[in-house]
Amino acid sequence: MRKVSILKLVGLGIVVTVMSAAAVAADASKVYPPWSQGKNNPVTQRGLEFTVPEVDNLPDFHGNPINPKLSIFVGGNYYFAMAPLVAAFEDEHPELRGKIYYETIPPGLLVRQIEQGGTITVGNMTWTVKADVYAAGMRRVKELADKGLLTGGAVPYATNDLAIMVPQGNPAHITSLADLGKPGVRLVMPNPEFEGIGRQIKAALAKAGGAQLEKQVYEIKVNNGETLLTHIHHRQSPMYLMKGLADAGVTWKSEAIFQQKAGNPISFVAIPAEHNATAIYAAGVLKDAQNPEAAKAWVDFLKSPKALEIFGQYGFKPYHP
Repeated sequence: MRKVSILKLVGLGIVVTVMSAAAVAADASKVYPPWSQGKNNPVTQRGLEFTVPEVDNLPDFHGNPINPKLSIFVGGNYYFAMAPLVAAFEDEHPELRGKIYYETIPPGLLVRQIEQGGTITVGNMTWTVKADVYAAGMRRVKELADKGLLTGGAVPYATNDLAIMVPQGNPAHITSLADLGKPGVRLVMPNPEFEGIGRQIKAALAKAGGAQLEKQVYEIKVNNGETLLTHIHHRQSPMYLMKGLADAGVTWKSEAIFQQKAGNPISFVAIPAEHNATAIYAAGVLKDAQNPEAAKAWVDFLKSPKALEIFGQYGFKPYHP
């Protein structure tokens, strides 16, 4: 039970409620990632635990970056599925247990990191990890293959569909993509500059309401402040919804399912097939991979029945040519 201290200023008729530090931390852990409470860290020796929601928090970086035996750069579209995938893979390859490192930032930013030799800076910390595997939407992976950066090309394995994420209870009564264009409906939307999902959302909006709906959501509402654009990736969308800063936002259906599985007060509105967009996920082994055998094993694993069963728990479907 939360502990609160209450100060009553009777003469002024004022009641001030102050949450204890524990209560504030409990609230923050529900809104700010990592919602996994550290369970998505694949290392075996964790050392000092130092995670402060919203302040000192690296939800997109998993494991030990020093001499990993497999490093995976995967677009953040299924960050929530990576922990069970890695655990299942380690069961098949126990020699890699506790020695896998993976990142889940947007796919475009992962490419920038690869182009920087694997070096990345977050706050005051800079480190370098060369990717063995790059996994993202098919288009992104093909681009790397076309540049000659991959060995064996792009390997597709799963698909995903869009949905409209809303707070539990859907207080704004959103029923369709068309509702997103209504004045007064506050949105949080992925930024097309960083995320491939942004382009697919634009296509879905155009299917549902023509160029005008796309312009209303991604231009007019951005300019008047009714559309907030994410600046990391759509992991921010449920944060804005849970903080009451937005009424709806389009994400992948799998992410809304994950939020429900995590017990967060999030729901979603299905988008009909004629207005939806389907993503094809693919992976490839980097040409200069430092662990090419483990990398190939991971890419092969993504197509396996076990991996596809894990993906299916979040609404993904197997890829069929």
